[in-house]
Amino acid sequence: MKSIVILSVLTICASIGAFDIEYPETRVSDHVDDYFGTPVPDPYRWLEDVESDETLEWIAAQNEIWEDFIEIIPRRDWIRERFEELYDYQRYSMPYRRGDRYFFTLNDGLLDHSLFCCRKTLDGEPVVLIDPNEFPEEERLSLAGTSVTDDGNLLAWATCESGSDWTTWYVMDIETQTALSDTILWTKGGVSWKADNSGFYYTRYEEPEEGQEYTELNENQSIFFHSLGTSQDQDSLIYERPDKPEWMIGAYETDDGRYLIIWIWDSNLIRKNAMYYIDLLSNDRQVVELLGDFDARYSLIGNIGEEFYFRTDHNAPHERIICIDITNPSCENWREIIPEAAEILESASIMNNSRSVVLRYSWDAYDRVYIYDIEGILQKELDLPSPGTVWGFWGLQSDTEAFYLFTSLLHPGEVYSYDFETGESTFFWAPDINADLSGYEEKQVFYESHDGTMIPMFLVYPENIELDGSNPTLLRGYGGFGVPMKPWFSTSRLVWLEMGGIYAIPCIRGGGEYGEEWHLAGIKENRPAVFGDFISAAEYLIEEGYTSTQKLAISGGSNGGTLVAACLNMRPDLFGAAATAMGVMDLLRFHLFTIGWAWTSEYGDPDDPEDFEFLLDYSPYHNIEPGIEYPPVLISTADHDDRVVPGHSFKYGARLQAAQADNAPILMLIHASAGHGGAVGLSEGLDRISDMYAFFWQMLDMEE
Repeated sequence: MKSIVILSVLTICASIGAFDIEYPETRVSDHVDDYFGTPVPDPYRWLEDVESDETLEWIAAQNEIWEDFIEIIPRRDWIRERFEELYDYQRYSMPYRRGDRYFFTLNDGLLDHSLFCCRKTLDGEPVVLIDPNEFPEEERLSLAGTSVTDDGNLLAWATCESGSDWTTWYVMDIETQTALSDTILWTKGGVSWKADNSGFYYTRYEEPEEGQEYTELNENQSIFFHSLGTSQDQDSLIYERPDKPEWMIGAYETDDGRYLIIWIWDSNLIRKNAMYYIDLLSNDRQVVELLGDFDARYSLIGNIGEEFYFRTDHNAPHERIICIDITNPSCENWREIIPEAAEILESASIMNNSRSVVLRYSWDAYDRVYIYDIEGILQKELDLPSPGTVWGFWGLQSDTEAFYLFTSLLHPGEVYSYDFETGESTFFWAPDINADLSGYEEKQVFYESHDGTMIPMFLVYPENIELDGSNPTLLRGYGGFGVPMKPWFSTSRLVWLEMGGIYAIPCIRGGGEYGEEWHLAGIKENRPAVFGDFISAAEYLIEEGYTSTQKLAISGGSNGGTLVAACLNMRPDLFGAAATAMGVMDLLRFHLFTIGWAWTSEYGDPDDPEDFEFLLDYSPYHNIEPGIEYPPVLISTADHDDRVVPGHSFKYGARLQAAQADNAPILMLIHASAGHGGAVGLSEGLDRISDMYAFFWQMLDMEE
C-alpha cells in the first residue's frame, strides 16, 4: 500500500476556475463485485471504513487542500460577515399551547442554538427551559427534540452528539424546572406522552456494536413504554415484529387517551402504511389490525369516540378525508367526510373541540387553507397575504386557538394566531431583517422538460436584471421522496441575491408538488426523468437569457446531492460549477448502511437483478468517465453522518478527482464531528454556506 502524501500545493491560474492542484495520492484497489454475472469494480471500497488510519490521513489531506483554496478567495470574509449581519435579529418559532403555557423556540440573533422556552401569555416574558448553548462544548451536543405533556406540566427533551441521528432523552418538571431521574438512550425518533403523564412511548433499535454506531444497519424497530422514575432496563416492550425487520413503526395515544395508535411503514412499499391500535380500556389490550393491507396511505387526524378520521389516498390520488367506525370497519362502511379535490391535500387536523377540520391544499406548489366543520361542510377559505407557503394548524383536538406561518420567497415568515370562535386571524410576529427586500422580484415560470412535461420553477432575483446571459445563477434541486419544493423565505438566500445572483428552484418530478403521481414519476426506473427535469431547467435558464453555462451553478443536499452528481455525469458541459452535499453516490451499496435499506422503494433494490440494471445506469459513483472535463465541483460530507454515510462522498470524490481531464478543481470539504446537516450550531452553519457561496463566487467569476 502506498502511503498518502499530504500536499498543500494549490496555485491559482490566470483563468477563473483553473487551478493547479496536487490531490492526495489515493490508493486504487482491484476490488470487483459480481452482480448477477456483471463485474463491477469498486476501486475505492477502502474509503468506506471511516475510522481506519488510511482514511483519516486521506480526510486530513483533502481538508488541507480545501483550506488552502478557501484562503485565496477574498470575497469569503465579506460573505461570512454579511451572514452575521443578516442573522442578527430576534427569531421566534411558531408557538403551540399545552395547558396554560405557550411553547416556542427563541434566538435573539447569533446564538449558536435557539432556546426552548415557554410563557403564560403570548406577550409574557419568556421562561427559558432548555439552553443548548450551555451544553458542554466538547461533547458537541444539540437539542434534538422536545415533547410536552398535554397539560403543559412535563417536558421530555433529547440531545444528539455531533449531529448524529441517535438521541438521548431526559425529562423536566416544567413548573419547578427541575430534572427528573429519567434517561433514555439509543433512540431514533420522537417520544409520545401517555395521557396521564405516567410515562411515554418511544421507538428504538438495538444498541449498535462499539465502533459501528454510525454505519451499522438499523433494523427491527420496536416500541417501548417508559414509566417515569424507573430505569430504561425496566421499560415495557409494547410492540415488535422481528419477522418484519424492514418495518418502521411508531406509536402515540389519541387525544382522549383511550387508544394507542401504532403506525407502520413497510420500506418495500411506496408510501403505503398500516394502522393498528390498542384499546387501552380493554382487558386484553390486544393489537387490532384496523388497516393492515398496505393498500394506501393513511394518516389519523383524530377520533371522536370510536369514529376514527383519516386523511388518505385510498381511491383518491389527491387525498380525501374519511371516517371509519372501528366497531364496523369494513371498507364498504367507510364514510367520506371531504371528497378528493382538484388540488393536492397535504395536511389536515381536527381542532376547535373536534368541531372543525383544517385542510391545507396545494397546486403549482402554492398553498391554500380551508376550514370545514366535522361533517364536511365548508366554512371558509383562509385569506393569505399573497401566493406562498403555509405551515401550522398543529395542535390538540380541544384547541380553540391555532397558529400558522405564512412565507414566500420574499416574504419572511409571518406568524398568525387563528381564533376558531371568531374566524379571525391575528398577526403575532414577523422578523425584522436587516435587508431591503424591495429591490428583488420573485416569480414562477413553467418550462418544458425533455419529454414534453411542463415543470414549474420559482425564481428570485434583483429587479431590472438584463436577460443577456450574464447573471450568476444558482439552480438548487431535490426531486425525491415526495418532498415538494415550496416558495419559502431564506435569510441566507439574500446574500446570494446581494452578490447579484439569481436563485432558481425547479419543482421536478420525484417531489410531491402534484401529489403521489408526481412522486412516482421519478422513482426507481423513472429516476432519469428527474435528472432530465433538472437538466431542462438549466437549459431553460440559458435559453431565456437568465444566465449562461459559465455563470450557472447547481447545488443539492442528500437526495439533492445525488441529483447534482448524476446530472454532472450526464451533462458536464452544461454547468459552470457544482456543489453536492451528503449525497447517496453508490447506488449499489446504499442499502448496507444504517437506514439506507429503507430507500429501496425510492431508488430500487440492488439485490434485485432488474433494479440492479437501472441503478448501475445512473449511480453517480459508477458513471464517472475518465478523461472528461468536469466543471469545478465542491463535495461535502460529515464524518458522523449516520444517515447517508460519508463513504458515499469519499468514494465519489476520489473517483472524480482521478477522472478529471481539466484543471478545474474537484474539492472535498469533510466536516469533523458533524452529522447529516453538516453543522452543529448556527456559526458552523453559516461557515458552511459561506464556503459554498465563496466557491461559486470564484468559479463563476462574480463581480465585486
